[in-house]
Amino acid sequence: MIRDVDLEKISDGKLYDIGDMAKLGVDDCSGCHACCCGMGDSITLDPYDVYRLEKGLGKSFEILLSENLELRVADGIILPCLKMDGDEKCTFLNREGRCSIHPHRPGICRLFPLGRIFEDNTHKYFLQIHECHKERQTKIKIKKWLDTPELSSYEAYIDKWHYFLKEISDKAPEMPEEELKSINMRILQEFFIKPYNVEESFYAQFEERLSGMK
Repeated sequence: MIRDVDLEKISDGKLYDIGDMAKLGVDDCSGCHACCCGMGDSITLDPYDVYRLEKGLGKSFEILLSENLELRVADGIILPCLKMDGDEKCTFLNREGRCSIHPHRPGICRLFPLGRIFEDNTHKYFLQIHECHKERQTKIKIKKWLDTPELSSYEAYIDKWHYFLKEISDKAPEMPEEELKSINMRILQEFFIKPYNVEESFYAQFEERLSGMK
């Protein structure tokens, strides 16, 4: 999702790389789950998020969509997002208010309260200072905070996915409705509905699908 914001108003004024330390530690959240509530449809998923959920939960995208995900439109593009329940809580929260899919949680959840800023075909991180209700107590290296294997491959993938979507969203306002609809259906089919082989590398499968789309 593209956001037009003033970083000076929402961050600590610094930009970070994955090897940098940032004040992120909150003693395991101590039972707080405020960041899992009232998010509406803003927790958008990317293809690796879906791959990770399919692998970790043993469920297809169709089943996930019927239980815990829904589709949203942002910047002209239809993408899956986490579903909130009737109390505006993430449907993956358990009765104790803890994340039931923590090992498989989406990238945005791993990132929080960090954000990404994309420039020159890459990105850096910034710390959102108003988003978390807990006081940040300890510094943690960002690559440890992200808790993602094959991090260099993941970082390269994030850039490719972002700029692929941005190219489409930039053109979306001028596209005929049927053309945009067709592109959206292809994105959903190729990157989400079409099953991933969870026994093989995600990144090789993504590259093949991205090449096919282009």
